[in-house]
Parts: sequence; structure tokens; C-alpha cells
Amino acid sequence: MKKIFRNFLLGIVSIGMMNSCSDFLDQTSPSDLPAETVYNSLDYANNVLNKVYGELTIDQTYSQYFGIIWNTNSDYELIDGIGATAEDTSSDRGNMNYNQNPGWANLARAWDSMFSVIEYTNQIVSGINNSDLLTGESASTKASANRIKAEAQTIRAMVYLDLIRNFGDLPMKTEPTNPDLSNAYLGKVDRDSILDFLIEDLVDAIPNLPYAGVVSTEHITRGYAQALLANMALTRAGWAIREQSKAGYETATTSDAQYPTQRPSQEERTTLYNLALKYLSDLISSGIHQLNPSLADYWLLVNQLKLDDTYRENLFEIPMGLGISSELGYSIGVRISGSSTQYGTKGNSSGKVKVPAPYFWSFNKSDLRRDLTCAPYYLKDVDGIIIEEFDGNKPFEIYIAKWDIRKMSEAWRNIAIATGNAKWFTGINVTKIRYSYVLLMYAEVLNELSNGPDVNGPAGLTARQALGKVHTRAFSAENQATAKSYVSNLPGDKDSFFDAIVNENAWELVGEGYRKYDLIRWNLLGDKIQQMKDDYVAQISEYPIKLYFKYKEDNSSIDMTSVQWYATAEEQADLASAPASEGWISKTFWGDESRTPNKTNLNDKMPSISAGLNSTVINRYLMPIASTTISASNGTLSNSYGFSN
Repeated sequence: MKKIFRNFLLGIVSIGMMNSCSDFLDQTSPSDLPAETVYNSLDYANNVLNKVYGELTIDQTYSQYFGIIWNTNSDYELIDGIGATAEDTSSDRGNMNYNQNPGWANLARAWDSMFSVIEYTNQIVSGINNSDLLTGESASTKASANRIKAEAQTIRAMVYLDLIRNFGDLPMKTEPTNPDLSNAYLGKVDRDSILDFLIEDLVDAIPNLPYAGVVSTEHITRGYAQALLANMALTRAGWAIREQSKAGYETATTSDAQYPTQRPSQEERTTLYNLALKYLSDLISSGIHQLNPSLADYWLLVNQLKLDDTYRENLFEIPMGLGISSELGYSIGVRISGSSTQYGTKGNSSGKVKVPAPYFWSFNKSDLRRDLTCAPYYLKDVDGIIIEEFDGNKPFEIYIAKWDIRKMSEAWRNIAIATGNAKWFTGINVTKIRYSYVLLMYAEVLNELSNGPDVNGPAGLTARQALGKVHTRAFSAENQATAKSYVSNLPGDKDSFFDAIVNENAWELVGEGYRKYDLIRWNLLGDKIQQMKDDYVAQISEYPIKLYFKYKEDNSSIDMTSVQWYATAEEQADLASAPASEGWISKTFWGDESRTPNKTNLNDKMPSISAGLNSTVINRYLMPIASTTISASNGTLSNSYGFSN
């Protein structure tokens, strides 16, 4: 892998430089060829695009940072740090609890890696625009060149959106770097200007992209670009902390005096909502993407590394490589505690991201998503048999069940065993927007524009019907009446229905990288985090001290339908002779069996969760620019929001 040049400010790389591997990397490198040669050849241009996909698979982009860790904390997605560990600003634990530190090394790694993707895409867009591929007589060649360019445009928009959501205002770079670096050292641009450019760029790109079915969902599809545009429009219309007040913008009631939280005017928001509605409606009306009727089947396919070519619920999956990339199912997922004969000596899932008990108890008990999302147990090897055991004392630390090593393929299991005591990679694709999110965005936009949920929209659905598709899918056939009753009884006013959308967002999407950013644009992040803590205090006396349950016939898997989650204290006492029981909230963690809370845990550890969000600057959810990035910027960059340089 030959480096042509690298600017340490932006992590710029040549078209030949790669530091990750995936199926997209089995290509001949064009790095030694001049740009006019590369971009006058469809094969070479496609090779560069494939390398862009490869850059998306490294830890510092979507295999770990932007695929798992940087999506926290929300109200219901918590990094694995409470108490003193939440203040460790040299690790994920401190920084994702909003105790951000410009000296944290991962900031520069993320910045460099994401901007290297942007540099690749800029090379592709510029190279094709200046090539003969678009001016020749072959319609097929033009279509292929425009498709390559459109994929690069969409990836550029995706990466910029994730950078904006984590850093705020950024350098805006849409051209390749000059060899003399004369356009490399750029200052920050207001994020709204960047989003406006990228939205228009996607409008240009979308007609040149094929729908899923023509190409795999491991490539950028038209449906994904449509949904991404809508999501960017909603982000642009939403609340954001600003480096300075913007004229004509609305300022939040609770806002920092120096760094206000603002959103555009009602008129501008309406324009953006209508834009989002157009592209969401086009996507829904196409019929290309649907909900998989079975959530269990949906998650089985994800864990099995199989694309769903029937329903195509995932609009775009970043293509990871088995044994090469992706920590879904390793750093997040059902935990295996230590060595096992079936899954190797390393074990898996440190529980990097967990959900708290109030989230578990927020579900209707018939909602299948509860047990498909929450794993209040861990796995351990007992004489060669994998046993499920409830993880007592940890109602703040429920593992996420969506990724489960027991659902993996035999090839995946063999990778885990062969890797020994080192970290192993699952190869599970990172999904960037699935169809259930499309339906919830449609419901949100239509409810806003129609001032309520019951006006029919351009996709032939009301907001209530769109939300209802997501909600009812999560209930078995025998419980459909319960699900439909919930949807039909939701209030008909705009604000109450919006609250239902916020709830559905949590039940459907927690752990997948959506919720934190939605809470930010809704200006609900701080309020919802506090609500979770308040719910904890209110509910703690209701949580069972012991769980009574039965094992399945295999005597190793918990029969989740038998668990007495909702039994009263009296009912639990009657179950003392049940086949199995496990401590849930023990006196060593919370206090004593009279349910007197342990003051250290209640007063110190719980408040530490996301404690930095409002401690210095109100609503400071953004990351600082790394000190090393600033020092290498030739004076063009500096921090804001009270961060040091």
C-alpha cells in the first residue's frame, strides 16, 4: 500500500492508500496512474470506489467508532462507565458520558479516517466530472460513470453527516487536495451550509442510482440516498448547539448563554419537511423496501451475514468482512463470560453499550422487541454446555440482544475459536438506515406538516398508519389486537402523537445508532436522560429482588416467557418453590432486602451517567477537535464550546 502523500490535518490519502480489508479490496490498485487515466476507465474508477467502501470498514470509521461507540450516550444507550470510570477522559467511558477531552487520541484517529473517505470521494467526483466518460457517445458508459459518481456523492454525504453530528461545524472540502496542499488547510464552515450543499448534491445523485435488486444493498442504492436526504433535511431543520447565535433562528428555552441551542425558522423548517416528505414518499411508493414480517427472522439474517433479498428492510449495509472487520456481536451484544469450548477462549461482548432497566420496563410485555433487544443475562460454559444466567446486580447494565453469537454461522464460530485469546471480528454489516426508520421519519414529517396523524400523505399512508406498521410488526399473531388497540388509541393531536413517535423510536431502534442523534435534533437529549434517571428512582422499589423462572427442556436456556418480571412482592413469595431463581437487585449493590437503596450507587454512580452534558456548557453533546489536529492545522482550526485547544 503506497502512500502518495498525507496531510495530518485532514487524514488525506491517495487513491492507492488503504489500511483495511473487505471484499471490495480484491482490486488492482490504480495508485501509480495519473488521474486522467484512472477516471477515463470505468474499471479503474470502480476500483477507487471499491476502496472507498473498504475505508468504511476500519475501526476508526464504522467497524467500531461510528458504528457502535460514538452513537452513545442517549437515554437508553449507555457506554459501560458509571461512577469514577465515567470521568476517565482518556477512554470511551469518559468521552461518551460527555466529559470530552481534546487530548483523547481517538478524536484525531476518527477525524483523519473520516476525512480520508471524503478525500477519496472528492477524487472520484472530480475525476469523473473531468473525464471523457461523460462526454462519449456510449449511453451505457455514461450511466455507469454517473452511477460511480453518485455512489461517491452519497458516501460523502453520509460521512459528512456523521462528522457534523459529532463535531458540529467543520472544514468543507469538496475537491481533491492539490499536490502542493494549497487547499488542504481549511477553517470551519457553518454546518448548515455544508448540509445545504450535500442535500443539493444528493438531489443530483439520486436519479443516477439504481434501486436495491438491481444492485446489492451492500452498495449505495437509490432508496438509501432518498432516506439519507430526508434524514439530512430533518437534521438541518432540527435543534443544534451553535458556536454563535444565528439571526432568524429560534432559541431553545433551556440554552447556553454563549453557545445557544437553535433551530431554523418555522418557514424554513416547513420547506425542509416538505423536501423530506417528497423523498420518503418516493421511497415508500416504490415498494422496493418493506418490513420483514418477522423480527426474529430479520435479526437472524443480520447475525448470519445474509442479505435479505425478499424484503430488503436494510437500505444500505456497510459491507464488513468475516474475521476482518466489525465489532457488532463482539463489543456489543449478548455476552459470553470468558472461555468456552463452543466459542473460543476470548469470549465476547464487554457490553461496550448497554441499556438500563427503565428501558426494559418501558415495553408492553407482549412486545417481541423487548427480548430481541434486552439481554439481562449472560452466557457461560459449564462443562462444555453454554448456560444462560441472569446477570444479577446490574439493572443499569443490560446487554443488547440484537447481536447474538448463538445465531451466527458455523464459519463465524470457527473464526472465534481459531482466533484464540485475541479480539475477533464478526463481519456483521453495519446498517445505515432500515425501512422501519423510513416509516417513522415519514410519520414524523407528515404529523408535523398536517398538524396531526390522520391526514393521508403522498405515499398513501397517514402518520398513524406508518407508525402502526412498525408497532404491529413487533407483536405475534395472537397479540395483534393489543398492538392495534395501542395504535388506534393514540391521541390525534400533533404533540401527543410526536411523543408516540419518540417512544416507538426507542422500542424499535435502540443500539443501532439512531436515537442519540434524533434526541439531539428534537432537543430532548438532556430531558430524556434525566427522565431515565427519574424513572429509575421511581421504579427501583418495584424491581424484583429475585427473578423466578424456568429453563427450557435443554436445561440451559431460560424460558423467557416464564420469567416473573411483573409479579408483585406477594406473588414472588408464592413462587419461592419455582424451579429456578436468581438475584436481580441484591443488598450488596442496592442496599438491603427492605429495598433501601445503597446511597453510594444511587447518589454517586447514577448521577455520573452522562454527567458532562450540561456541566460546563448547556447541551454540549459535541466532541472537541483533537489537540493534535489543531496543532497541525497551520492556525486554521480552533475549538469552541468551552473546550481548550
